[in-house]
Formats: sequence, structure tokens, C-alpha cells
Amino acid sequence: MHLSKNIAAVVTGGASGLGEATARALAAKGVKVGLFDMNEERGEQVAQDIGGVFAKVNVADESSVDAGFEKIRAANGTERVLVNCAGIGLGMKTAGRKRDSGEITAHDVAAYRRVIDVNLFGSFLCASKSAAAMMALEPTDPDGERGIIINTASVAAQDGQIGQLAYAASKGGILSMALPMARDLAREGIRVNTILPGFYETPIYEQMKPEVKESLRAHVQFPNRFGAPREFAEVALFMCEHAYINAEYIRTDAGARMPPR
Repeated sequence: MHLSKNIAAVVTGGASGLGEATARALAAKGVKVGLFDMNEERGEQVAQDIGGVFAKVNVADESSVDAGFEKIRAANGTERVLVNCAGIGLGMKTAGRKRDSGEITAHDVAAYRRVIDVNLFGSFLCASKSAAAMMALEPTDPDGERGIIINTASVAAQDGQIGQLAYAASKGGILSMALPMARDLAREGIRVNTILPGFYETPIYEQMKPEVKESLRAHVQFPNRFGAPREFAEVALFMCEHAYINAEYIRTDAGARMPPR
């Protein structure tokens, strides 16, 4: 799909990190960009910077997602590109023992469900709603392409660490959606791909202690550094414009493999 001013896109989690970088990269191509995020102040600022539209959306809530799409489509038209970047993390073991008291506790059920709801269910919900709208559009080329959906998983989907049970499960689910979702939508000319980012300079990692970041960086092969969000965005744009990439995933991790802890 040729990215231009005739194309509209929606980026979830577009107010910061990987989502913001992707939104800015799409806008630089002339694409009309809409942002979903819970951070209203930052989201409005990014939208203003790129000439886009912001909608405060909880991706785990259907009515919120519907309202967000309605607002952005009213301004930009129906999106042909959806990039799901919204997500949250959590550090908690399947069951654990408190160091001070020795008390044994199970995983917090509400916390687990929250991660699944935002990361996995949120990606599914936005993808399904977007695909239904794309199906009503006319194809853009002789192949019959109508749109593309890009979901963001994580290298944790394949090598999750200790304490990443909920996060790894949610990202593994996203990875597993790629093929059946692509098969569901193939006859409609809608492609589905997945990106598995490794360690990137995003707000989550920026809040880590320097020694923790250094321990993670030690597992990165080459280049031996954290990724820049723009590098994630470059992969997303490549997936958009390369029509023969479908039902695939790409790890963007500089060869890193996450250790147990």
C-alpha cells in the first residue's frame, strides 16, 4: 500500500513510545493519522504536532473504542492502516513467597485480567472493528488490497522472563492471532502482520534503574544498545508498503534473547 495523503491511519497507544513514533512516521508520509490513548494531554499535543486527531480511548472498552473510531473517521475518513501499540506491563510471578514473612501468595487475578484485557483483548477489539470498516472500502490496487492491520507483540511472547506471566501470555496471544486473522481477512484484501519489539527506549524502560537497563543491554547482540522508537516505526511502514508481507511477524531486537530474569 502506497502511503500518502489519500490514506488514513489509526495508531493505538499513539501518545508515547512506539505508538508516537509510528504516528509521526506515518504523518511524515502525508497520511492522515488518528491517535487512541488514555493520556489526553500528551495525545492532544502529539496530534497537534502532526496535524492529526486524538481520541481518548480505553482499548479494553467496546463503547470507548466505538466512540474513538467514530470521532477519528469523521475527521479523516475510514482508516486503511491500523497499528496497535497500546499496552501495559506487569511484574508478578505465578505464585510467590514474601521475603520478609515467608507468606505464600497466588498471582493477583484482577491484575492478570487487566493485562490481558488491555494488551490482548484491546488489540483484538480494535482490529476487529477496524477490519469491519475496511471491508466497506474500495480496493486501492489491482490486487484488491483494502487495508493492513499491524499488531504489536513482544519478544516476551517467545522468551518471557520470570515475573512476566501475564505480559507474556498477552503478547503470545497477539502473536497467535496473526495467521488466523490474516486468513479471516484474506478474501477482503486486508493484510495482518505482527511486530515483536525487544528493548526500546520507551517510557517503560526509561523508568528503570540504570543497573537494570545495563543488565538487559548485555543480552543485546549488535548493535549493542536499546532500539530507538523510530526504528520500530520503520518496520511498521515497511510492512504497510510491502504488499507481499502477510500473516508474518518480525522480531526487532538486535539479536537479543531475554534471560530468565
